[in-house]
Amino acid sequence: MINKRLLIKNLLAHNDENSFYDKKRKLNIGEKEGKAKFLKHICALSNSNPKNNSYIVIGVEDEDNKIVGVDFFDDSKIQNLINAYLQNPPIVQYENIYFPHLPNGKVVGLVTIRANNQITSLRKNIWKYYGGSIFLRDGSISMPKVFDIEIKDVNSKIVKTIENNAQNNIKLTLDSVINFINNEHKNLESHYQVFKEQFIVCWAGIKQKKNDKILYSRVDIELINEQVKLFYSALDQVEITYNEDVFTIVEYVPLGLQNKYKYYPLEKVTITFKPNGMYTLYSNLIFEAPQFNKKTLHHIYNTNNTILEKLQKNISISENEDHDLRNLPATYMICYLNGFHEAKDKLTQAKPLLKKYDRDIYELYKATIRILRKIKYS
Repeated sequence: MINKRLLIKNLLAHNDENSFYDKKRKLNIGEKEGKAKFLKHICALSNSNPKNNSYIVIGVEDEDNKIVGVDFFDDSKIQNLINAYLQNPPIVQYENIYFPHLPNGKVVGLVTIRANNQITSLRKNIWKYYGGSIFLRDGSISMPKVFDIEIKDVNSKIVKTIENNAQNNIKLTLDSVINFINNEHKNLESHYQVFKEQFIVCWAGIKQKKNDKILYSRVDIELINEQVKLFYSALDQVEITYNEDVFTIVEYVPLGLQNKYKYYPLEKVTITFKPNGMYTLYSNLIFEAPQFNKKTLHHIYNTNNTILEKLQKNISISENEDHDLRNLPATYMICYLNGFHEAKDKLTQAKPLLKKYDRDIYELYKATIRILRKIKYS
């Protein structure tokens, strides 16, 4: 079983960017340019490594390999994006890897790319790249190729060595469990559960009872063996259930208008552990958009637009408008889910303004975008 934190350390320590490994300070697949560049690198790494894994490490400074981390990113539908834009798509997995020195909520992203032994190409145009384009790695650069290419396997041995050197052991596992409970979450209720005598899942949060359900807030869930964060949120509510084979996470998000909120189920993640040392992770979006009175939504939408226009013009806003601004990301999303299609464009315009105005509001904005991203690719 591979310890993903050790794997990242081995990749950073022993290799410059090359034909099976790339590193990035951050990804931005919410915009066309960032999405196109991400797809280009996936395509190039897949074509350059037909018989072994390729990796992209995210949250690392390019000049000195300093690990600075990125926000927790749990888009379980990223494969849908790959399938939509790439012909002969590889299997792509994005994981959030815990590093002790990073602040809460910050992780290192690890993208694992498993090629299908076929030539991968762009299925359709995106940004400045044309449908049908093929990319290969030339050293540390993903380059377009406009002629027929032959798939060559040149990296299997070195990748296998790196992965073997990242195998987990008992000491690392025990240290990680103790650290999770005693250090990371000493002020929260923490638990651990062992599955199939091999896998250990730890979780922590603030326990609450709502109706007949036990829910957790400020939730952190880790698959300790691989140092993978399965879930992290300071905002949402989570229901956790398990038996001897399966660990299940159901996430709820608070939505409402005029300070009247209700928790709606967003996504169900099921992790099934098998006796052969393998596990499968399946996510299912179970969200049904709540419907609200259209007259009320028109009023809120126009209010949001007025506040947004003031921010764009650097006009001071009132105390009441500041209160509305803190609800702006969620209420724009509700408007969008109720047929106000321009509300999504308004959210895009709001991003730099909210980031500049208030850090807490910007965190609420990111949580809103996360929900919309999940809905889009489901």
